[in-house]
Amino acid sequence: QVQLVESGGGLVQVGGSLRLSCTASGSGFSLNNMRWYRQGPGKQRELVASITRGGSTNYADSVKGRFTISRDNAKNTVYLQMNSLKPEDTAVYYCNAPDAYGSSSQRYYDFWGQGTQVTVSS
Repeated sequence: QVQLVESGGGLVQVGGSLRLSCTASGSGFSLNNMRWYRQGPGKQRELVASITRGGSTNYADSVKGRFTISRDNAKNTVYLQMNSLKPEDTAVYYCNAPDAYGSSSQRYYDFWGQGTQVTVSS
């Protein structure tokens, strides 16, 4: 199994910045694509950003130019740098490994973190 642990959430004022981290632990798995999702109050979970193992990235239109996803494969860690935060960015942010490959089982797995709260106050 792979455990994904997010950190870095908190309370920030409008216009501020936060950096989320997601560290994967567990052996016998190769992490391919990594994603950040968020779920705001009363809203559906939405994809915020994704990154391939090689570093190609994609972003939701709502965060383009403000958020940056990156990863350190040696540390099994993915980051989400969030700048120019807005109240509508308030949400629980989840890390997701949608296609982790198990070397023993030769299967693909979908792992999720427990989420970290980001609150942007005006």
